[in-house]
Amino acid sequence: MAVAAALSERGRGRTTPNPNVGCVIVRDGCVIGRGWTQPGGRPHAEAMALKQAGASAGGATVYVTLEPCAHESPRGPACADLLVAAKPARVVAALTDPDPRTAGKGFAKLRATGIVVTEGVSADLAWRAMAGFLTRQALGRPLVTLKLATSLDGKIALPSGESKWITGPEARAHAHLERARTDAILVGRGTFEADAPRLDVRLPGLEGRSPTRVILSTRHAGDEGGWPVLASPHAIAALTADHLLVEGGAGAASAFLAADLVDRLLLYRAPILIGEGRACIGDIGLGTLAEAHGRWLLSDARALGADRLEIYERRR
Repeated sequence: MAVAAALSERGRGRTTPNPNVGCVIVRDGCVIGRGWTQPGGRPHAEAMALKQAGASAGGATVYVTLEPCAHESPRGPACADLLVAAKPARVVAALTDPDPRTAGKGFAKLRATGIVVTEGVSADLAWRAMAGFLTRQALGRPLVTLKLATSLDGKIALPSGESKWITGPEARAHAHLERARTDAILVGRGTFEADAPRLDVRLPGLEGRSPTRVILSTRHAGDEGGWPVLASPHAIAALTADHLLVEGGAGAASAFLAADLVDRLLLYRAPILIGEGRACIGDIGLGTLAEAHGRWLLSDARALGADRLEIYERRR
């Protein structure tokens, strides 16, 4: 299941509105098929893995991160039907599909034909891999990641506004990898006008994975130069995206934190002190210091060249 979850990550940010599922088929201790949801949502992971396995799928064990879909679609057959036809001995799934069109029906189809179904294996691992889709299903909005690149004293620029570059090339490359794994990227009006950011992916081979660019502005909503403009953080529910990356500036970061819409925090810190300068965030609506505690859980930390990355997840 860990391999299936890792495969599902390959589709992150490219399968919306479909989930980024991963699938592995094993027979006699050997992997005979691997699959992950392809860009645009088709083929599904199970279809890709079954095509690789061919007739050998009969009597095999299928590991999949999400319940096989059971509903009709003009884009392709239901994965539950494909599995029934392939006749594996067992299907091991991490999560039940929250989509009401499937929601247990896929498992029921498999069991009705004698296929053994085991549910709930490594559910936490699969949830993390498909967190964007599952957040959309549960909350009706994308999973929001806030990126902050700061000095040790929490500054994002000199008093003059100079900010290139606070972090080094390794940290910036990692940030571009994060862009490649998201559907949409957002900056505030001030950053859009002052910096004219490209917000694309500039890693060799991944240029085609640049996300949709979005502006947060209280002046007006609509469109500006092909970029959607949102009037408030809560308007992200209208985006066709499961993953949203908020990159700047301090106003946009503060607005999303104040609205409690940040699910994941990427904090890149350079080993420099700036002193007087521009803070990474402003007022986020805390009434007491006690309200600040217990909100964030450190999930990862690593060195990126001379810089340090810490990843925090919101406790909910």
